[in-house]
Amino acid sequence: TTGASSSSDSSATVELMEDNPDGGCHIYRNGYYRSGIDVVEGILEVNIIQMTSIQMTESQAENSLVDFVVTCQGSLPTDVCTVVSDPTCQVSKSMVCDPIVVTDECLLTIRRAFEEPGTYCINITLGDDTSQALASALISVNGGEST
Repeated sequence: TTGASSSSDSSATVELMEDNPDGGCHIYRNGYYRSGIDVVEGILEVNIIQMTSIQMTESQAENSLVDFVVTCQGSLPTDVCTVVSDPTCQVSKSMVCDPIVVTDECLLTIRRAFEEPGTYCINITLGDDTSQALASALISVNGGEST
């Protein structure tokens, strides 16, 4: 594009110059175009409001299960990803992504398994086609119990 100008009716004039490889001459095209912009709200905020350890029998105690209750503001998410990292949130240990269906209010419970006791950084990302939002927390898992 060799030049563009804007006018008060939100149209723009575009002058396009193309090289013609055969004859070495230029083709000029002038015209107007319009474009629409759709503004979407997106997922504005994610909060982890509760973390609950799931009590299991000793025969089931291979993995510690924790339920995360999550809320969000804005548009409704279509997928959730959970990244479990070391306590500094620098080294990722695992990542799980799942599609979700939220129909009315953004309040969901996410259950994740932890293979061994320890302190972990949890990043929960909610996403849709146009946006993502993240919440982080530190969690201490102690052989089936979390704090």
